[in-house]
Amino acid sequence: MGEKQTKPFQLSFNGLLKVDFQGSQVTSDGGLILVRELDERLGLGKLIDEHLTDSRHGSNKKFPFVDLLRQSVYSRLAGYEDLNDAVRVSVDPTFRLIGSKKNWDRGGALTSRLQSFETGLLAGDENLIGLMAVNRELVAQAEGCGESERVVVDMDSTESPVHGQQEGSAYNGHFESVCYHPLLLFNQHGDCLAAKLRPGNVSSAEDWDELLLPEVERQQAEGKQVTFRADAAFAKPEIYETLEERGVDYVIRIPANKNLELEIEDILFRPPGRPSAKPLVRYKSFRYQAASWSKSRRVVAKVEHHQGELFPRVGFIVTSMALPSRSLVRFYNKRGTAEQWIKEGKQATSWTRLSCHRFRANEVRLQLSVLAYNLGNLWRRLGLPHRIKSWSLTSLQHRLMKTGGRLVKHARYYWLLLAEGHLNRRLFGDMLHRIWALPLPSG
Repeated sequence: MGEKQTKPFQLSFNGLLKVDFQGSQVTSDGGLILVRELDERLGLGKLIDEHLTDSRHGSNKKFPFVDLLRQSVYSRLAGYEDLNDAVRVSVDPTFRLIGSKKNWDRGGALTSRLQSFETGLLAGDENLIGLMAVNRELVAQAEGCGESERVVVDMDSTESPVHGQQEGSAYNGHFESVCYHPLLLFNQHGDCLAAKLRPGNVSSAEDWDELLLPEVERQQAEGKQVTFRADAAFAKPEIYETLEERGVDYVIRIPANKNLELEIEDILFRPPGRPSAKPLVRYKSFRYQAASWSKSRRVVAKVEHHQGELFPRVGFIVTSMALPSRSLVRFYNKRGTAEQWIKEGKQATSWTRLSCHRFRANEVRLQLSVLAYNLGNLWRRLGLPHRIKSWSLTSLQHRLMKTGGRLVKHARYYWLLLAEGHLNRRLFGDMLHRIWALPLPSG
């Protein structure tokens, strides 16, 4: 008791097995090296330097600003959702290699330093705005990689449960919980273009213009046509009018009412005869003007009669687009992928795990998690071969990022020796060449 153990451990279930600890430089997150290569190709470090300010002095600058930010972001991407994991991350060889060369032997920052970095240095007005700009421009860099001239943006809100009496937390009747109520904006590729943390008791559409309009201006400045999709929470006349003024197409679900149902009386009732086993689906397009609207607009109705159901399923969409009714409904239904992306962000990067007491600190945590999510999503759609592009971010974490390896230093070089599993030599090389083939950032 109390003496240092130097001999290997002999296990009783297998007399031929011994366990020892040799201090080997072993990592469980070797696949992150590929994400780091992608971030270099997209110019993340340069964006950090351009938009974020390091106000530290003296010994507080032991760790470079960019290294601290990468450690915060990459730890989230790898599934380390709590700052307490910084102790584990700081000694991991992969996380050392992600940072600057002088940290390769020293290691990463510990919990207390990361805590002050996230809740102090990044929480100032200038740096919080800068974080949003870094995220937006990182996605913009990827838009030069074969993007189309039409951009579809989806807006949705979600619930972020709170833990105790946190600033800005409030009861939300829709979610039936005390929470925060973040608002998120995605493009058709699943990139999160913008995010905003809001108090729990605001409406779903609150601050929609703050997120959407800057993105509209940016895309239109590049000559792209923008189309906006959203659910019934965003069915507001001021949204329609603003988008029409700016030349933005929209497809927005609207709540049913008696006046709308009067417009579709001819398809609302099931035709006589024995109902088919398959749903009977009918569409109708018409002009409609609600009392709060300044003019009439096109509305498309979808009516579904299902066997065994007494009443039909009815949905209405208001739109500025001229697509055939069936095509328009199909286009709108793709909005559901935004809910999947939100779910992925929650599961893979824990972007709704906002456990700080201060509201501003939680704003920072949300932006860091969004940046982590985007790095993972950009890796998926720009670096992965077609056969695995459909993998979720959690699958990428478990199958590719969580690749074991050993770090060996030989002369001037570091060797990261990865175990072959899901991530084998052929797949690694394929992804690496895809990343190298991406166009370099402008400027």
